[in-house]
Amino acid sequence: MRIEPKEFVSIVGTSGAGKTTLLRLLLREEEPTSGRIFLDGFDITDVPRRDLHRIRRRIGTVFQDYKLLPMKTAYENVAFAMEVAGRTPEEIKEDVPQAIQLVGLTGKENNFPHQLSGGEKQRIAIARALINRPDVLLADEPSGNLDPGNTAEIVKLLLKVNGLGTTVILATHDREVVNNLGRRVITFEQGHITSDEENGTYMPDIGKEKTQSV
Repeated sequence: MRIEPKEFVSIVGTSGAGKTTLLRLLLREEEPTSGRIFLDGFDITDVPRRDLHRIRRRIGTVFQDYKLLPMKTAYENVAFAMEVAGRTPEEIKEDVPQAIQLVGLTGKENNFPHQLSGGEKQRIAIARALINRPDVLLADEPSGNLDPGNTAEIVKLLLKVNGLGTTVILATHDREVVNNLGRRVITFEQGHITSDEENGTYMPDIGKEKTQSV
């Protein structure tokens, strides 16, 4: 499987099909039993664990459960990602407001996670994922806990991020989200790719006969 720079790709399949495992492989949170993984032509498969932080800085991640720090404000949650990356206070002061503005939450900087709606929490999670300007954004069921209205807003935001030049890999089982996107769709079933289609759709009730090993 090859994903080009600046693509927006949906990875679909039922629970247990291998979507999250694929994302964990890209982050080297799981080790491949065979095969190689390349990021921008660089083989990350054998990178020593002590150097993995350099790879992961190029990859932003967004999860279904947001993973915000409850005792930090929205601003502090985003800033924390920069602090961990060793960015200067001046850079943090300049970049964090821009990231929060990008996700449409200017004015919510001082709110704690419990003061935000589910959609707002996910927006802050996306701002945090983007703050270090990653090449790739991995979104693992980012709308899984959201209502249809907030889901639509998060999808619009992901498309906006993609339009700014970031490769987006969306793992989801939400058929409506995938079919409304009209982008490339890669379908997984029991750890195998069963289809890879440009402008694809996701029909989980229709089985695929031909499989290709990952």
